[in-house]
Amino acid sequence: MLNLVLASASPRRIELLKTIGLDFEIMPANINEEPEGYNDAGKYAMEMSRQKALAVAKKIRNTATEDTYVLGADTVVSIDNIILGKPADKNHAFRMLKLIENRWHEVITGLTLVNAKTLKSRTESELTRVKISPYPKGFLDRYLSTREPYDKAGSYGIQGYGSLMVECIEGCYFNVMGLPLFRLSRMLEKEGYDVLSWLNDSPEKKI
Repeated sequence: MLNLVLASASPRRIELLKTIGLDFEIMPANINEEPEGYNDAGKYAMEMSRQKALAVAKKIRNTATEDTYVLGADTVVSIDNIILGKPADKNHAFRMLKLIENRWHEVITGLTLVNAKTLKSRTESELTRVKISPYPKGFLDRYLSTREPYDKAGSYGIQGYGSLMVECIEGCYFNVMGLPLFRLSRMLEKEGYDVLSWLNDSPEKKI
């Protein structure tokens, strides 16, 4: 049976894993996520996810079983070859939001699964294109006052008030939230875990 450890304290990732009925532990990696030196958002997201998963896997290796996997994830926003992470403050968030206004940008999530016993890893990425609308007068000030932007890459959350400025998307919606569930399920299948197998022993989770 799969023993999953999430190397993140992200409320969105926790919520999404619960949505598909997975049991998991939470153990944030707390690594340095400085994007300086990276000019490829996809490579950066994949490398950060790998570092997060590996850092946690090494901590629990001595007590891990062969079915213990650590999931690392990192989501970034990219536009004009610029990587937009989480804003440092209100002014930083404002500048990010103005940069993506009335334009398409890319949201990329790197995903890594590390077997905590062997430290063997698998890393993939998911890309979604997002079109942001022009902002109505006063919208940015009101949005920034909600404090929603400050812990999110690109300074917005598609599942919250930020949905009011997302005109359309091309690709996986859950990727924009921070965890592409379809991609994750296929990665787990490659490791030998049926994505719905955990429902068999839990009648209350059956549809």
